[in-house]
Amino acid sequence: MSAKLKTVLLVAILAWVSGPAPAAEQVGETVYVNRTVTGDGRRLIVKSPVHRDELIATSNTGLGEFVFRDGTKFAVGMNSSIVIDKFVFAGDRTFKDLSLNAAKGSFRWISGSSRPSAYKINTPAGIIGVRGTALDIYVGEGGVTAVVLLSGAARFCGPSGCRDLQRRCDYVVATPRGGITSPARVNQGVLRQVSNVWALPFLTGDQPLSASFRTGTACGFASATAPSSSEGRDGAGSEAPGDSGGDYGGD
Repeated sequence: MSAKLKTVLLVAILAWVSGPAPAAEQVGETVYVNRTVTGDGRRLIVKSPVHRDELIATSNTGLGEFVFRDGTKFAVGMNSSIVIDKFVFAGDRTFKDLSLNAAKGSFRWISGSSRPSAYKINTPAGIIGVRGTALDIYVGEGGVTAVVLLSGAARFCGPSGCRDLQRRCDYVVATPRGGITSPARVNQGVLRQVSNVWALPFLTGDQPLSASFRTGTACGFASATAPSSSEGRDGAGSEAPGDSGGDYGGD
């Protein structure tokens, strides 16, 4: 038997013994897409599954909404990317651990039915501990990170220590070098702090969310940008399902 044939047979035997590669574990599914949203480069549509270690990315006008297996709702705004880092199931519909790595962009988190201590969101400036919570998160140039509490409570920990967010509409801004502000009522000034008027598009209404992803408060925000609330960054968009508008209503 020739050496080449032996090599071919060995490869075939190893492939048969090892079997097919295990399928990536599904953590949730896509429930709404506007413009371009991808998962590891594949175009996501409604009902597309999302998996462990998957990089979810949006175009500069893209918006994706996702529901995880425990009911957690997660929205990814324009020009954003995040990785579902790891998770461990505690049961069929709850997580023992779930962590995400937010690389850049705008996000909304609404906790599901898992224990609050199961959730962790990593950013370049620190770690967000979620405590039965709704949050808006922005990660900008150089890793500057803003976190706005919309309900519940959360803790942000960076190199210089931790800050607790306990009042609705309070926020902090942090940098990877360790700088972190004290919690304060969010206002338009946060957009200047992070040098991006598009940083919180769900609060300003520049990217309307589906009804189930809204929290009933915009924290007094109004759009600081040129397009109307139903438009994308390039001035052309589509309404979110349900009706139009952002988190307008109470403070």
